[in-house]
Amino acid sequence: DPDVRFEMFDRQFTAPIFAAPLGAIDLHYGPKYKDPEYNSILIKACADYGLMALTGDGVDPNIMLRSAEDMKKVGGLGCPIIKPWNKEAVFEKLDVLNEAGIFCAGMDVDGAGLPFLKAMNPNAGSKSVPEMREIIEYADMPFIVKGIMTVRGAEKAVEAGAAAIVVSNHGGRVQGGVAATAEVLPEIAEAVKGDTVILVDGGIRSGVDVFRAIALGADGVLIGRPICR
Repeated sequence: DPDVRFEMFDRQFTAPIFAAPLGAIDLHYGPKYKDPEYNSILIKACADYGLMALTGDGVDPNIMLRSAEDMKKVGGLGCPIIKPWNKEAVFEKLDVLNEAGIFCAGMDVDGAGLPFLKAMNPNAGSKSVPEMREIIEYADMPFIVKGIMTVRGAEKAVEAGAAAIVVSNHGGRVQGGVAATAEVLPEIAEAVKGDTVILVDGGIRSGVDVFRAIALGADGVLIGRPICR
């Protein structure tokens, strides 16, 4: 029988498959659950199956706080993805995660371009390599940089010390002139394979899709919509 176990950050998982972080669940996917309730179910279910949930951040700080509490119940297993807020706000969130002993954390850097996040207080914005390195070094756990779509972006994430990157474009398929993740994955893998763990998010719908993603250079995949639906 094939062995699909996968090791990341010195922990073995059942398969190279993780739950992608989703936000505004009640607005995008139906009114049954809000983010904290959905994340609570997701975190436990993934842990029960030997996998891991990545959870979203959102504009409500309680979303991440609730996720951290739910992750503590499963031994800290999980990965809260933080929006690219200003450094002080990010450090406050990392203080919570560091104290809770969470397995890993991350940031969806592509959120820096969202106008409503840039206009908030605290606000979000792009991060230079030194700024990203300072954030990563502040975290007491492996750090994932999500939202990579170019070779240069991947190289900058590696330079900043990212333990893993997620090739992601908020959906994985061609939209608004943006390439699909499967189109950019091979060149990114060629540039940084072996320097960091490469995950890909978007359009993964079957075991065959997982196989294709790995064949294109990914180490593992994130799955969103098929899980929440």
